[in-house]
Amino acid sequence: MKRILDVCCGSRMFWFDKKREDTIYMDIRRETFTLHGKHVNVVPDIIGDFRDIPFENNTFCHVVFDPPHLKWAGKNSIMKAQYGQLDKDTWKDDIENGFHECMRVLKPDGTLNFKWSDCQIPVRQVLEAIPYKPLYGQQRGTTHWMTFIKD
Repeated sequence: MKRILDVCCGSRMFWFDKKREDTIYMDIRRETFTLHGKHVNVVPDIIGDFRDIPFENNTFCHVVFDPPHLKWAGKNSIMKAQYGQLDKDTWKDDIENGFHECMRVLKPDGTLNFKWSDCQIPVRQVLEAIPYKPLYGQQRGTTHWMTFIKD
């Protein structure tokens, strides 16, 4: 039974177990490449967009949401290649839609872990753009981890 969904899995960098049997790893792309000597392997279980998650309501106990956090990056940027890039004009709508979709596929009382780096967009602007309040979180450098619950 699949209980966990990672909607922007990328190369699963922060996962200790990158092949959990109870987890579906989703990403908008599937690609393997080397850029500036760094090998990147994005191989999701399914191709999907976090703004339109292809699952029924109330499906998962836990969702991981680590969307792209860059609005601008150079053409050959390793950060853009690894993590993707948001549209500079629609990022607020994209993040809000992503939160709505993550909450939609969560079961009642399910949890959502959200990871954000505020190197270009401050986390307070993200929290202002969404109608959800985190339960708790932690910051290390520019990276924030926050946990939300579906009431």
